[in-house]
Amino acid sequence: MYKIVFVAFLFIARQGLAQTDTAGVVVRKDPRVDSLVQKQIEINDLTTRDARRNVPGFRIQVINSPDRNKVYAAKVKVYEEFPDLKPYLLYQAPNYKLKVGNFKTQEEAEQAMQQLSRLFPSGLYVIRDIIEIKL
Repeated sequence: MYKIVFVAFLFIARQGLAQTDTAGVVVRKDPRVDSLVQKQIEINDLTTRDARRNVPGFRIQVINSPDRNKVYAAKVKVYEEFPDLKPYLLYQAPNYKLKVGNFKTQEEAEQAMQQLSRLFPSGLYVIRDIIEIKL
């Protein structure tokens, strides 16, 4: 008996779904929506990581220490004194490393290292790294 009711239910449900009418729906879209979507795509391209290229270059290693607070304090100093140098904090157990800058040449990095040496008199090294450049 349950099987007959179940089959009847499936038959009725199928008939009900087949009778739905979607031909009467009209969608009207403002053409300005397309231009807004295109502008958002352009903004996303400019601001995402895909818009940056990673190339070989140089950075300055400011500090290498197992003391996380000491490294964070150094990062704050770099932010305050040199806002144009982007700091990169890296954890390689058991040490925290703070690297700054995106320099294409070693000479650029050495010039910045001279300026950083007044805040950090020792422990500064120019190292090879993969840097980010904006397109």
